[in-house]
This record gives sequence, C-alpha cells and structure tokens, in this order.
Amino acid sequence: MSAAPPRVLVLHGPNLNLLGQREPGIYGSQTLAELDASLRDLAASLGAEVTIHQSNHEGQLIDWIHGSVGAFDGIVINPGGYTHTSVAIHDALRSVPVPAIEVHLSNLYRRESLRHTSVTGVACVGVVMGLGAASYHLALRHLVSLHGVSLHQAQAAAPRNRPS
Repeated sequence: MSAAPPRVLVLHGPNLNLLGQREPGIYGSQTLAELDASLRDLAASLGAEVTIHQSNHEGQLIDWIHGSVGAFDGIVINPGGYTHTSVAIHDALRSVPVPAIEVHLSNLYRRESLRHTSVTGVACVGVVMGLGAASYHLALRHLVSLHGVSLHQAQAAAPRNRPS
C-alpha cells in the first residue's frame, strides 16, 4: 500500500485576484488563473495534491488555515497586504500544526518601507519572495519535500528569530 500523496493548501490574499492587471511592473503580467495552473501542473509532476483559494477577506483566510488541520500537509500563503498588519493571520498560522511558507511575487525590501515588516512571516517555517511565480513553486517543492517529516523537525530545520 502506498503512502498518501502530500497535500498542500495554497492561499492567495487580498488583491491577488487582480494579477495580470494590477501594477504589472511589480507583479508581472501572469494572471491568477495562470499562476494557479502552473501550481497544479507542478504539484502533479511532484505527485502531490494542491488545493488553491483566494480571498480578499481576512476571516476567510483564517478559516481556511484552521481547516487545514488533518486535511493538508503544508500551506503556501501569500497574505498580500495582510502580511504587514494581520496579527490574526499570524496567530492562526501559529495555532495549527501545519508547516506554512509565506510567499510574495515581489521583493518586499525593494518596495515602500511600510512593506519591510512581515507580521505573518514569523509564524511560518520560511519566506520566499521576489522571484515572481517561482516564489510559489519553490515553496510548494519544499513543502512536498517535507512530506512525512514532523512539524517539529520542519521547524527545527528552518531556524528563525522569534520575538519573545
């Protein structure tokens, strides 16, 4: 009997539904549908299952994070503008035993100073940014590679500084 395939939840936050139209100089010309198709193709090639959601609403993102327990082996999350403000998403990510990786299409450190702090990233095992769609692809590949590794081992493998 073979093991179940890794299951990864991908969450796109606010305004990502406008990819391809919104500031293409920053976010590129790829649409959300095209990004999602590339993630589904990559997941299939890795023998993984991917479920993808987008919401402009903080509570909906939190509900999906809470619902990940027992249903998913990892979360790829782009919290959009909530990255810099949402203690609630941070707390949701910390409250579930599912490793998460925060992703961003753009490099936050090459943007306005208000984007230089990630409230949500500290609750994740890693952050990948500035590589366009490849940020998502790298996060998905890493989470698939962790399949079968405990959350404790995943967190230990990704050292980070946490505020006390």
